[in-house]
Amino acid sequence: MPLLFSYGTLRQESVQLATFGRRLQGSPDSIVGFELEVFRVDDPEFVAKSGKADHAIVRFTGSDSDRVNGMVLDVTDEELTKSDSYEPSGYARVEATLASGGRAWVYAATDSD
Repeated sequence: MPLLFSYGTLRQESVQLATFGRRLQGSPDSIVGFELEVFRVDDPEFVAKSGKADHAIVRFTGSDSDRVNGMVLDVTDEELTKSDSYEPSGYARVEATLASGGRAWVYAATDSD
């Protein structure tokens, strides 16, 4: 079963129910080598659903001292595909190292600015 790391809206029960049709199981963890930033979403439909344009996003730094806290969620392959459809432009699914030692998918900034 794939693991999905969430530091933002995918941790919210209402988003999980709307996106996956169920509440996901997970546990607290951190990703290593990323930093948290604010990202302005341009997708009007996403902004309308979320109620805001500014959202959290992580950017890869490669530094072991940079960590972002969140939740590791157990998802199916089908739910991983659904989460790809949920995320707006500007986010890309990448694999990240967890502080607990495992690996999980996470949605990160698509550019390298």
